[in-house]
Amino acid sequence: MKTKQFSRQDFQIAAEYIAQHTSHRPRIGMVLGSGFGEFADAITDADIIPYADIPHFPRSTVVGHKGRLVIGQMEGREVMVMQGRVHFYEGFSMEEVTFPVRVMQAFGIEALILTNAAGGLNPNYRAGDIMLIEDQINLLGLVGNNPLMGPNDPQLGPRFPDMSTLYDRKLRELALDIARKHNITLHRGVYVGLSGPAFETPAEVRMLRTMGADATGMSTTNEALVARHGGMRVLGFSGITNEAIDTIDSPRETTHEEVLETGKVLVPRMITLLRGILSRWDEVA
Repeated sequence: MKTKQFSRQDFQIAAEYIAQHTSHRPRIGMVLGSGFGEFADAITDADIIPYADIPHFPRSTVVGHKGRLVIGQMEGREVMVMQGRVHFYEGFSMEEVTFPVRVMQAFGIEALILTNAAGGLNPNYRAGDIMLIEDQINLLGLVGNNPLMGPNDPQLGPRFPDMSTLYDRKLRELALDIARKHNITLHRGVYVGLSGPAFETPAEVRMLRTMGADATGMSTTNEALVARHGGMRVLGFSGITNEAIDTIDSPRETTHEEVLETGKVLVPRMITLLRGILSRWDEVA
């Protein structure tokens, strides 16, 4: 059920606030998931804006999400980076979860790179691996928690957006080439978005595998949906921070601390990929 709705004016007010607090005018946006916030620390000539200062902007309550917008230079490109995101399980509506993406759209962001910490459903995945998201299963949206429900503003996007090319092919091909050149194993797979905050039961893990999912997490799918609805190009990566448990009474246990610890291993690889993509952006622009 919808608990919060925003207008195009709300998005514009937030975008104008950001524009007033930075001289940068990036066209590339990024969302950094759990454990990946370190990437933003490498941005130069950075303007940092706490989410709490931006009108209507939701504030993250999760450990590992700093909750600030970092705007500056990386590999010769201006970027707008969300250092942390909010989630449906925190009690936010889908409109609030995807509000930052709409603000990026209003600001003029043309391409959005999404990252997340995910559980590996594919038996071939190991903690520390990275998966290039080729497609997604938006389980939350399919059962009615879809940010596009309700009145549609045609100036934001079409009433019935096509999602057959959700993740941009040229950007995916570039990511794969960069991974090969840096000897980074980059899996290609399907990400399924769930509500959380509980991790999946073994039966749920087995069910998700039969649906064709390779990795699972509690974010990303609706951000990607709204970005594509708004005409943005979308690229996504899942950092595999744990291997999903598919048998009952397993001695293993999945924890958020494990997710953050594995994120430390993933960060250098993810930074290499993201830097490589930005340095070669002209090839896919």
